[in-house]
Amino acid sequence: MMDRRAPALATARAGRAMRRNDARARSHPAYWAFLTHRLSGIALALFLPIHFLVLAQALAHPASLDAFLDWTRQPAVKLAETLLVLALAAHLGGGVRLLFIEFAGWRAEWQKTALALVAAGALAVALLFALAA
Repeated sequence: MMDRRAPALATARAGRAMRRNDARARSHPAYWAFLTHRLSGIALALFLPIHFLVLAQALAHPASLDAFLDWTRQPAVKLAETLLVLALAAHLGGGVRLLFIEFAGWRAEWQKTALALVAAGALAVALLFALAA
């Protein structure tokens, strides 16, 4: 006769295995690429309404736009702009990496190299922006 607890026991064992492997999965570079891509996407999505508000302000009240642009010359705002450019470059690089995986296929030996190239490119773009600002 079949044990009715068998599916529940299998599910419990699978849950314990997932928790045990959870730390290993979170230390993998691909997890950090996923997290960076997700957080940079959220940051960019939060930035867009503010950007559109400033553009609308430029059309409606040019004098208030000048005051806003004066405010953006503060060092803290310059740092925030540089971090925004870093988020944009990281999100773009992560998206290109995902497209490459989608169309070229998953090759485990290339993943760390691809992640390092994306990170280096994003940092280079942010550094160039910071130096030009």
